[in-house]
Amino acid sequence: MGKLHIKKGDIVIVNAGVSKGEEGKVLEVIPAKQRAIVEGVNMVSKHTKPNAASPQGGIIKKEAPIHLSNLNLKDPSTGVATRIGRRLNESGKLVRYSKKSGEEIK
Repeated sequence: MGKLHIKKGDIVIVNAGVSKGEEGKVLEVIPAKQRAIVEGVNMVSKHTKPNAASPQGGIIKKEAPIHLSNLNLKDPSTGVATRIGRRLNESGKLVRYSKKSGEEIK
């Protein structure tokens, strides 16, 4: 399994599925399943039993994992979806960059 193009904390745009066009911050990446959990995207209703955290129980809305192939990084300069590449910067460190604008991704 190679490197992933998305990291925790990235702002991504959903390019396929029910949540197409939505954007949000990556909360968690699950490399083994090639999935990510994105804030406010791919919401599902989960039925919960009463417990210490929620004494009432009931139905809660939460984010479900979404496949990485359905996510594109948001370009830091233009704000549109972009693919990413990797290259060495001036100090010899491997960094991610936007294929659309050529700008380095922090």
